[in-house]
Amino acid sequence: MKDRATITHLLQRLSAHLEAVYPDQDCDALAERIVNLFWPEKGKMIKRRKIANKHLWDESDIALITYGGTIRSDGERPLQTLHRFLNQHIGQTIGAVHILPFFPYSSDDGFGVIDYLQVDDALGEWSDIEAIADDYRLMADLVINHGSSKSVWFQQFLSDEAPGKDYYYTADPTADLGEVVRPRSHPLLTPFRTAAGDRHVWSTFSTDQVDFDFTNPEVLLEFIKIIAAYIDHGVRIFRLDAVAFLWKKIGTPSINLDETHEIIRLLRTLMDHHAETLIIITETNIPNHENLTYFGNQNEAHVIYNFSLPPLLTHALLTGNALYLKRLTRSNPPALTGCTYLNFTASHDGIGLRPTEGALPQGEVDQMLATIQSFGGRVSMRRGPGGTEKPYEMNISYFEAMQGTLDGPDEHQIDRFMAAMAIMLALEGIPAIYIHSLLATPNGYEEVNLTGHNRSINRCLVDYDEICQKLADPKTVEAEVFTRLLSLVDLRKKQQAFHPNAVQFTLALPEGLFGIWRQSQERKQSIFAITNVTKDEKTISLADINLIAGDKWWDLISGDIISDIEGDYCLAPYQTIWISNVAPR
Repeated sequence: MKDRATITHLLQRLSAHLEAVYPDQDCDALAERIVNLFWPEKGKMIKRRKIANKHLWDESDIALITYGGTIRSDGERPLQTLHRFLNQHIGQTIGAVHILPFFPYSSDDGFGVIDYLQVDDALGEWSDIEAIADDYRLMADLVINHGSSKSVWFQQFLSDEAPGKDYYYTADPTADLGEVVRPRSHPLLTPFRTAAGDRHVWSTFSTDQVDFDFTNPEVLLEFIKIIAAYIDHGVRIFRLDAVAFLWKKIGTPSINLDETHEIIRLLRTLMDHHAETLIIITETNIPNHENLTYFGNQNEAHVIYNFSLPPLLTHALLTGNALYLKRLTRSNPPALTGCTYLNFTASHDGIGLRPTEGALPQGEVDQMLATIQSFGGRVSMRRGPGGTEKPYEMNISYFEAMQGTLDGPDEHQIDRFMAAMAIMLALEGIPAIYIHSLLATPNGYEEVNLTGHNRSINRCLVDYDEICQKLADPKTVEAEVFTRLLSLVDLRKKQQAFHPNAVQFTLALPEGLFGIWRQSQERKQSIFAITNVTKDEKTISLADINLIAGDKWWDLISGDIISDIEGDYCLAPYQTIWISNVAPR
C-alpha cells in the first residue's frame, strides 16, 4: 500500500509538471503513460526512495570527456580500444567517463543523431558501452533539442507520415523572428519540400540538425523511452545537450523559456524516483546569470556547466591578470544541497565567448581573440541582433592555447597549462578533463581542412600504439603532461576540502596571484589554493592569508612543511601551492 501511495504522489507531481506545459491535454493520462514508459518492469519501480544528497558525489569524483572513437587501434572496435586505454593508463584515478554521442549520425561529430537507440557500427555495440559502464560511472548525451534530417522520423516528416510528421518545429518564414537568440550564423529556418507542401523547419545549429517540436507531447514521450533505454544500458549521468533552446515560441527569444525549465523539472522528478542514482547535467552555454537558473529551486539540474570558467581562466593566464576570474569566483553563489558545478578548461567544443558577456570588457576579449589566433586557433561566429555576426567561441587545443601570453609564445607552456588545470581542480564543483588536454594534443589542422569545421581542431583521432609509446617515454611532452596531471588529480581526490560542495572563499591577493580557501564540510581541513598566473616570480605574505597558529601546515603539491606561517613564500612562474592543515597522504 505504501508503494501505491508513492506512485499516486508521483503521478500527481508529473501531472502538475505536464499541466504547466500542456494545459490543453489530459495530463493525468499523459502522466500514466510516462510512468509506464519509464518503468516497463514494475518491479524496478521507485526502489530508491530518497537518497541523501551527500551520496551523489564527493571529492573523488572526476570525469574524463572523450569521443568513443578518439583512440584507434587496427582490428579493434574503438569503444573497446577506449576501454582498454582507460583500464591500462587511467584505472580509477578518474572514475567517471563522458562518452560523447556514440550513435549513428549525419553531422556535427555525433550531435546530428540518426538513431537514438543504436550504437554507431563504426564505434562498436551496446555491449561495449555496458562494459565501460561496469567499470566507470557513465555519462552520455541526450541530444534533446534536435535530430538528424536523415533519421526515420524526419523521413516520415517529409512523407507526411505518422509519427514523425508532427515531431519537428516549423514556422512561417514571414514571421517576425528577430528576437530569437542564435548560436550560429546560418539562417534559422531551413526549407524542405514535403508531401504536405513546402515547410520551413527550425534549425538552431545547422541545416541537418532539425529541431524537435516539444509542443507535441508525443515528442516528450519518445525521449522518456530513450532515457529509460539508456539507463538499462548503464548510463547514470545525463547531459542534456543544447537544452536551453528546447521550447520555441514566435515573438520571444526562444531560449530559457519557462516551458523548457518545466520539462527539466519533470525529468528530474522521474530520475529522483528511479532505483538507480541518476544525475542531470544541463549544457547551457549562455551568460552566467542565465546559466545559474538551471539549478531551479534545487529541482532542475543536479549539475550545471561552469561555462564562464574556460574563457576567464584562459584570459587570466594569457594576460597575467586574474581580476575577472576573481570576479567570477566571488559572484558564483555556493551551490545548494544536491547541486554543484561541472568545472572544465576544454571540451569537444570551443572556448565559449557568450559567458564573457557582461563579465569581460570587449577590449579584453579582442586581445584574447587575437592571441588565440596567433597561436593557430580559429574563431567561430554566431548571428547577433540585426543579422550582425559576433564571435561565438575560440577553437583551439587547450594545450596550444597555453603556449604563451599576449607577448607571444614562451618556454612556460607546460607550467602555464598545469596552472590552468590546478585552478580548475581546486574550485567548488566536479572537475572534468577533456582527453585531448590529458594527452597534450596539438592543434589538428588536417582535421579542420578535412571537415571544414573549426571545432575539428580539437577533435583529433589518436593512434593507440603511438600514444602508448609517447606516454612510456618520460622525455615526451605528452608523458610529462599526462603524468603531472594524473598525479595532481590523484592528490586532489584525497582532500576532503575539495568536496564539490565544500566551502569556497576567494582570497584578496596581490596582482598576478589567484587563490581560494576551501574548507571541508566537517571543518577539519582547510586548503589555501594559490596560483601564480604570471611568467614572473611572485612573493606572497603568508600572514595575509591568516594561517591558524598552532596548526601544522603543508604544501600538498611539493610536500614541504610551512614552518613560518608569518613569513613570505616565493612562487615560481605559474606555480601552484595547496597549503593544508592536513598532512599529504
